[in-house]
Amino acid sequence: MNKGTVKFFNDEKGYGFVIDAQTGKEYFVHVTGLIDEVKAKDPIVFELEEGRKGLNAVRVRLDS
Repeated sequence: MNKGTVKFFNDEKGYGFVIDAQTGKEYFVHVTGLIDEVKAKDPIVFELEEGRKGLNAVRVRLDS
């Protein structure tokens, strides 16, 4: 599991980006990859999976 922060998430369009806390890399996240509802600046944990255009954040949930 990777730890990070939600950079932004657009509820209307159903996608956003997260930033990996360890590497500083940014990853795309789609609403289908969310476990919990998220908003900008939320601390999260997530996994990465290969998508059509590179790595995507999946199984994204709030870090308690």
